[in-house]
Amino acid sequence: MGARILVVDDDPTVAEVVVRYLERDGHRVECVSDGAEALRRALSDPPDLMVLDLMLPKMDGLAVCRKLRERRPIPVIMLTALGEEIDRVAGLEIGADDYVTKPFSPRELALRVRSVLRRGRGAAAAAGTGVLRDGDLVVDVDAHEVRLGAAEVTLTAREFDLLAHLMRNPRQAFSRAALLDQVWGWSFGDSSTVTVHVRRLREKIEPDPAAPRRIVTVWGVGYRFEPTPEP
Repeated sequence: MGARILVVDDDPTVAEVVVRYLERDGHRVECVSDGAEALRRALSDPPDLMVLDLMLPKMDGLAVCRKLRERRPIPVIMLTALGEEIDRVAGLEIGADDYVTKPFSPRELALRVRSVLRRGRGAAAAAGTGVLRDGDLVVDVDAHEVRLGAAEVTLTAREFDLLAHLMRNPRQAFSRAALLDQVWGWSFGDSSTVTVHVRRLREKIEPDPAAPRRIVTVWGVGYRFEPTPEP
């Protein structure tokens, strides 16, 4: 089933191509050309996903994503210029779910959109429903909610999927490439995407993110989930 997608790009040629390809995939697509209008629309009538260019008039893509994350858990795919690694990492740090570098294949973008939507709509739940627990950390897969003690923890769709995947496989070490494949659904990609998402998760669920106890680094391999010892 198609999704409602908001495309935000001030280059009419790029926007037209992106809209055409996404509509060909069965999505309903709206397009705006500046960041301020994109944020207004996303907050007043939330789309299922936003394709967001980094360089925009009135408000840049990073600012839009940051403000959106404060209010709505809408999946975001950022469009960045080739070579702007700092900006790509910054986008992931503030909550973008994925990114595509310009110049890009419209077909690749359409596939990334499918992947993000599939995960956001419950691919994690399809892998096993129920409640995952680790001490005071509770992940309700069916409700797509996370609680740490009495507090609710707000995660992006990718952060949720990554946490659920690691918790379902306690003490199993995963390489970044394996996590890209099993959580993101990519057979290729930038491993820094995983690194940034792990860092963000640690900031949200670890008492001391600098000395993590749950999502631990396995040197030379990647990461694993270490269950909290029983009292």
